[in-house]
Amino acid sequence: MSLAPLPTPPNFATDVLVIGAGQSGLAVGYYLRRAGFAFELLDDQPGPGGAWLHGWASLRLFSPADASSLPGWLMPRPADQGFPARDAVIDYLTQYEQRYALPVRRPVRVAAVRRSGRGFAMQTDAGTWQARAVVCATGSWSSPFVPAYAGRADFGGVQLHSAHYRDAAPFAGQRVLVVGGGNSGAQVLAEVSRVARTTWVTERAPRFLPDDVDGRVLFLQATQRYHAQGSEAPAPPPSLGDVVMVDSVKEARGRGVLGSVRPFARFTRTGVVWADGHEEAVDAVIWCTGFRPALSFLAGLGVVQPDGRVATAGTRATTLPGLWLVGYGSWTGFASATLIGVGRSAKATVKEIQAFLDPAQAGQA
Repeated sequence: MSLAPLPTPPNFATDVLVIGAGQSGLAVGYYLRRAGFAFELLDDQPGPGGAWLHGWASLRLFSPADASSLPGWLMPRPADQGFPARDAVIDYLTQYEQRYALPVRRPVRVAAVRRSGRGFAMQTDAGTWQARAVVCATGSWSSPFVPAYAGRADFGGVQLHSAHYRDAAPFAGQRVLVVGGGNSGAQVLAEVSRVARTTWVTERAPRFLPDDVDGRVLFLQATQRYHAQGSEAPAPPPSLGDVVMVDSVKEARGRGVLGSVRPFARFTRTGVVWADGHEEAVDAVIWCTGFRPALSFLAGLGVVQPDGRVATAGTRATTLPGLWLVGYGSWTGFASATLIGVGRSAKATVKEIQAFLDPAQAGQA
């Protein structure tokens, strides 16, 4: 008996295809809508919110709502006038999508991007898309980074990256190492230290901002320095990574748990060996060690470098016309991985796309 042929996946065509509909993809979509191009956003998540869907339950922004907004519409202020919680950000992104009628298709997972004629073909689990230009806006949440440590594979305890951390309850009564000195490390440590015996492991002593300096002040100061250095400055000032003293971190300071130690030397089956040679039993390690760009679907184009990045001039891929990358950090635009900062990169990107696709209309985005 012969089997019936499998149905051919549908094919779609558009001017611009945006991969990812988190904060970066939505900002690009806002300017694409204004420019009048046919475009779609493909998102692999079950609903709006991007990476914020996966933040831990108590996660809050460290900037007020009006300093944490995408282009066109300010984030509503919370009723308590505090910093917006994770769920408030998800609600804002959901409403933003609806407010500007952005054409998001989800869940759609892009498996590969190929050159096709004068444009691109995107192979997905929902069919193939053809587009004249592609914007990658997938961020990095799905590509967590854990540094190499001798013996890590043999460690018998729990290892969890902050990408998958939800709350402190599973660690109650345990001995926990929190590794990483940024804001995520500080906030996770503050929470877990309430229920567990914690040690904070950082490459160097964390830098804490004054209590009255929030993310808005930090961004403004960093922006001033950036412009003073010129638009070709290679990276934003290091102060963007300093620890903001949100309420939970202040409370942890009051309990005396914000001190950190330098990294251990290696793992054992039951714990770690410190640089001075002494061993310590550990039940769990929470890695707050950052992320790498989530760009595996570009592998077939030969543009992804060993460090996971793509060579860019601003957001434009320098070796492949028609490809842009938005929201991956300083290498794709100053503060482009933040809600308030990505708008600048998105606007510049759409102007470049307009010049690429329709030179006669360039500059009207």
